[in-house]
Amino acid sequence: MTPIRTDRRRLILGASALTVAACAPEGVDAQDSRFANSPFRRIPDAEWRRRLPGLSYDVLRREATERPFTSPLDDEKRAGTFLCRGCELPLFRSDWKYDSRTGWPSFWQVMSANIGTKTDFLIGIPRTEYHCAQCLGHHGHVFDDGPRPTGKRYCNNGVALIFRPA
Repeated sequence: MTPIRTDRRRLILGASALTVAACAPEGVDAQDSRFANSPFRRIPDAEWRRRLPGLSYDVLRREATERPFTSPLDDEKRAGTFLCRGCELPLFRSDWKYDSRTGWPSFWQVMSANIGTKTDFLIGIPRTEYHCAQCLGHHGHVFDDGPRPTGKRYCNNGVALIFRPA
């Protein structure tokens, strides 16, 4: 599928990007002192293009959305940790992952100190987007339709993650 550039200079990959809605999670501010001076925040765009595969670059740096049911991480069931592909900051433990039947890797909990959030109006309704607090890479959106105990669904683009087995 060919990416479509929007007037906000963001990419949307097909109608699947329009299937999401929002809620408000916890997270750190992008200027949190722990990450404000991260060297990952000083990497120029050309270097990100060199470091990341095409779709990973589009998702992490341009807030694109991968097509549902295309990520092998959606079916990943081994014990381990899911890391940000941009900087390898740990974001999710494998025992927090569940099958949301949405086609994207989904988690009911996140390492909240390692994400930041912002409100996204790209599709005309407010949604809560989350990103890596260290490199500011876009990962996905969070919803209030997840399982107990949190009721959250962190819907992540698989191309924005690396899985590290335990």
